Formats: sequence, structure tokens, C-alpha cells
Amino acid sequence: MTKSVNNRTSHFLAETAQVDAAAIAPLPGSRKVYVEGSRPDIRVPFREISLSPTKTTGIDEENPPLLVYDTSGPYTDPEAINDLRKGLPALRRAWIEERDDTEFLTGPTSEYGNRRANDPTLAQLRFDLTRTPRRAKPGKNVTQLYYARQGIITPEMEFIAIRENQRRQALGTAEVERILGHQHKGQSFGASLPEEITPSLYAMKWLVAGRLFPITSTTRKASR
Repeated sequence: MTKSVNNRTSHFLAETAQVDAAAIAPLPGSRKVYVEGSRPDIRVPFREISLSPTKTTGIDEENPPLLVYDTSGPYTDPEAINDLRKGLPALRRAWIEERDDTEFLTGPTSEYGNRRANDPTLAQLRFDLTRTPRRAKPGKNVTQLYYARQGIITPEMEFIAIRENQRRQALGTAEVERILGHQHKGQSFGASLPEEITPSLYAMKWLVAGRLFPITSTTRKASR
């Protein structure tokens, strides 16, 4: 009897699991947009917020939309198909495979992971997501800091650089100056601050961080 109930529960949850409608409802006054990088699979999401005109004594001044970070993932993309049973798309899979420095494991390597994977009472919580875990190949390192030290500019670095620039290149110098020119530029305190963040500059950030906070055997253990 208990086995029959568990089977019905498992079937029920697997068949009816779905994303809550409120989580993917359109946000008012804005839309999700993407900026493509050097390759089609580098698509950086942004939230483009519509601004009302500025009231003046003469003709109202139209304001261009404001671009901000959008970290909501595919759930706020009206064109995305969100299926909890399949999981989110593996956006970095091609980037990882191209580097050819990882290998697949046969399954979870921890005692806890194996115990959970083989627990029949958790069957009702499992969906169709069966991705195999990876690890670095012997002698390889798969951190962004390591790639930066090798002079490798990764798609991940380019993704972050595009996000930080918030489409300044597309606006053009005159438009950026019109929108941001009235703002105080701040105090650099002698630092040389670039107008545009490039993937190379982002790699340099990793190198500086690696020198300031070197990875030691102690920090490796703490990060596990």
C-alpha cells in the first residue's frame, strides 16, 4: 500500500510541476533585452526600463530607456520555455567543452551525495535532470584566475565585460555624454579608470585579485 501511494505521489509531482505564473509575469514599464558578444552564444541579459518624458516649460524632453542588470534568468524571458522537470539550459556547456580540460565523473563522489541519490523516499522530488558532474582533468585547472594567468580570454570574461559596460558602445560617445554628462564623474584619487571595461581588463582584475589573495592550501580546504 505504501509503495503504491509513493508511486502515485511521484507521478503527481512530476506531471504537475511548473513555474509559478507570478514569477514569469511581465514587469511593468520594462522589457528584457540581450546584447550579443563576439559569438552568438554570448547573450548578456539586461532590463530596459522605459522613462517618462521630462516636463519642461516648453516641449517635453524625451528620455531614452535606462539599461540595468537583469539577473532574473530565463524566468522573465517571454520567449523562454521554463520546464522545472528539465532544468535550466546549460549555457556554458559549449564554452567548457571547447577548453577540453574537464572530464565527466560517473556520478556523485561524496558519501552524502550517493546516499541521497539512492534514497527511494526522495523519488517524488526528482525530475528529468540527469546532468553528469565534471571535474578538472589531471594537471588542469579550471578557474578563471588560471585562464587569466595563461593569457586566455574566456567567454565568461567577455560576458561580464559586456554586462559592466551596459551597452555604452551601442549608444555612442555623444549619447553617453548627453545622458551621463550632467552627473559628477567622481574622484579617481589618482587611479587610471577606463571608460570601457574590456574582457582583457576583466582578466587583469583576476590577476590582481590573485596577487592580493593568493590561493593557498588553507584557502583551498576552506572553499570546499
